[in-house]
Amino acid sequence: MDKGQRTKAQESRAAIERLYIIMRHLFIRGSYKPLGISGGSIIKSLLTLNPEIYGSIADEDKAEIDGLQYVIDRLPEGVEECRQINLISREGYEKSNFPVITPAKRRRNCYRVDADQMFIEVTRGRSDIYDILTHLTFLFIEGEKIKKHAIDHKNRKTLAWQKLEDIVENNGDEGKYSIEQGFAHLSVLLGRTYEEAQQGYYKFKDAGGRSLFGIVYWLGKLAIEDVNHQKAREITFSSMLRERIGHHTYGELWANKIKKFLFEQNLIERPLHIISANLHSFLNSIFAYPVLAGAEHGKTIESLARALSDKKNVAHQQEVRNFAMDNGLVELEDTSGTNITVQIIDTAGLPYDQLSPELKVGLEKIKKEQPVLLIMDYAFGEQAFETMDELLKYYERENDERIPLNVHSVSVMGKAGMLDGEKGDIMVPTAHVFEGTADNYPIDNDLRKADFEGLGLRVAAGPMISVLGTSLQNADVLRYFLRSSWRAIGLEMEGAHYQKAIQSASKIRMSIREDVKVRYAYYASDNPLLTGNTLASGSLGLEGVKSTYAISLKILNKIFQ
Repeated sequence: MDKGQRTKAQESRAAIERLYIIMRHLFIRGSYKPLGISGGSIIKSLLTLNPEIYGSIADEDKAEIDGLQYVIDRLPEGVEECRQINLISREGYEKSNFPVITPAKRRRNCYRVDADQMFIEVTRGRSDIYDILTHLTFLFIEGEKIKKHAIDHKNRKTLAWQKLEDIVENNGDEGKYSIEQGFAHLSVLLGRTYEEAQQGYYKFKDAGGRSLFGIVYWLGKLAIEDVNHQKAREITFSSMLRERIGHHTYGELWANKIKKFLFEQNLIERPLHIISANLHSFLNSIFAYPVLAGAEHGKTIESLARALSDKKNVAHQQEVRNFAMDNGLVELEDTSGTNITVQIIDTAGLPYDQLSPELKVGLEKIKKEQPVLLIMDYAFGEQAFETMDELLKYYERENDERIPLNVHSVSVMGKAGMLDGEKGDIMVPTAHVFEGTADNYPIDNDLRKADFEGLGLRVAAGPMISVLGTSLQNADVLRYFLRSSWRAIGLEMEGAHYQKAIQSASKIRMSIREDVKVRYAYYASDNPLLTGNTLASGSLGLEGVKSTYAISLKILNKIFQ
């Protein structure tokens, strides 16, 4: 290759950098039109990047069905019908009579105030804004493809579009048209085969009952009206959001509530072990065995977890939860806006004689020290720094008394994309490399690859990339991280942010002990380099139970021993 010629990986990394610069500029400006000059710059950069998760986004004729479902699951229902999308901070809508709309796969409060406007609350930092804007840009690109098939070169509605209009506006999905006729019209408008349109329709139906007919209709309708009737779409950022972003407004409220609870319950001086993970894994690992172990569900924590994952066993899930609440568990619902629920487990209340033999408890030490477990639900990107940074600060009381937390360990069990493996594999990081910056965080990880050997799981150890957004990664960039001297094993969004906060608290502010233990392990939710294994291909499902609980048990045993 000519020395002056850039590689595809370099071009893609430059496109990522441009995207974030443009989005930050538009955020400061306060608004933009998706098909205007500024919005066009985002579209151009996204098409240059061609992220794996968005499938055939760069194909001018073929609409991307799997990517569409991935995006629709992460945006509020009805967003495709709205001409104006307003990004706001927490500004009082929670006290209004507007019903709260929560996306299926993102913890955001959203409000549909009328036929044309959707308000989306952003309380989780800049990563949340980038995530929303890239997903919306995907919708605009797909809408333009649909419009291309809906309007002919003489600016007339095509027959397929007229039929879809009739189906959606007048007859519902199955009026005077058969469902098969609908699939035929859908295939024309999507530039896909009849079979692909049919499969896409039922995939949407099975996922959440949404009609692909309606989604395609509204994406196309707004794209057509944006040109023909000057009903331009617009995205705005409220002045309050622009004022608050980056100032830890919500993280501080969240952390202070937790520390106040620990103080009032006389737990603040006890050894504290902070765990960032999904909430059910640790609850089930500790409390499921005393309630459910037996012939019906087996006696291993993995078999119990599989049983509890079945939607038919809601009653059993509640039984385990009730038992936990009676034996040391307290759940602190979030009211700050972070959307991060916290569980506090006082080990002094645990029924040690009933726990699973897989939990290796050093009883004498544990009963003497009575550690406290603080399990926080997943943060999102930059929010990880905001929440952990605030949590590790001194607890400052009204009389200016400053009380440090007695933090003994911080553990992170996350889900991540794997670069050389499959769904369900385990990754043990030796460092976090922050994409797009010179910030690298080598870690003395108290978890090792050897800790997971012999479990029938594939385990990789090495550096992990903390990316600015999983939806902005393409194969060229990921192969560069895998094959270059970085030798990265996976990508995730929070690790560098957590480690930055931990190092700041333990080595600079000295608000926690300097020898705090850190434990990081991830289970692979996808492999973006394998066809059909991206996040858009579907959830991890039961494939992840074994690795999730293997990590949970290892973290708990490190604490209990």
